[in-house]
Amino acid sequence: MANTFKNSVTASVGTSATDVYTAPALTTTTVIGAAVSNRTASAINIDATVTDTSGSVTAYLVKAAPVTAGGALVLIGGDQKVVLETGDKITVTSDTASSADVVISVLEQT
Repeated sequence: MANTFKNSVTASVGTSATDVYTAPALTTTTVIGAAVSNRTASAINIDATVTDTSGSVTAYLVKAAPVTAGGALVLIGGDQKVVLETGDKITVTSDTASSADVVISVLEQT
C-alpha cells in the first residue's frame, strides 16, 4: 500500500458549487487539512460539503460560515480528520463571485 501526501488548490471559488477535491479511483484519502481564504475586501459566507458517494449522502462541514475580509477559515485540521473513499468529494460555494481560495491537504492510500 502506497502513501502519498498531496495538496489540492482551487482559486477564486464563487457562487457555483465547486468540487475542490475528489478521492481518486482505488484510493482511500485522509483529509488532514482544509482552509478557505477570502480574497476580497468584504466579508463572505461559505458552504462546504462532503459527499459520500457509496451512501448517496451529502452533509455540510459548514453552512453559511462567515470569513472576514482577507481572513481565513480552517475547515479541517488539528485533531480533526475526514476520511474519503473512492469518488467521495469536498465541495465549496461562496455567496460572492470569485471570492474564496481553497487549499486541501491529504494523505492518499492506494
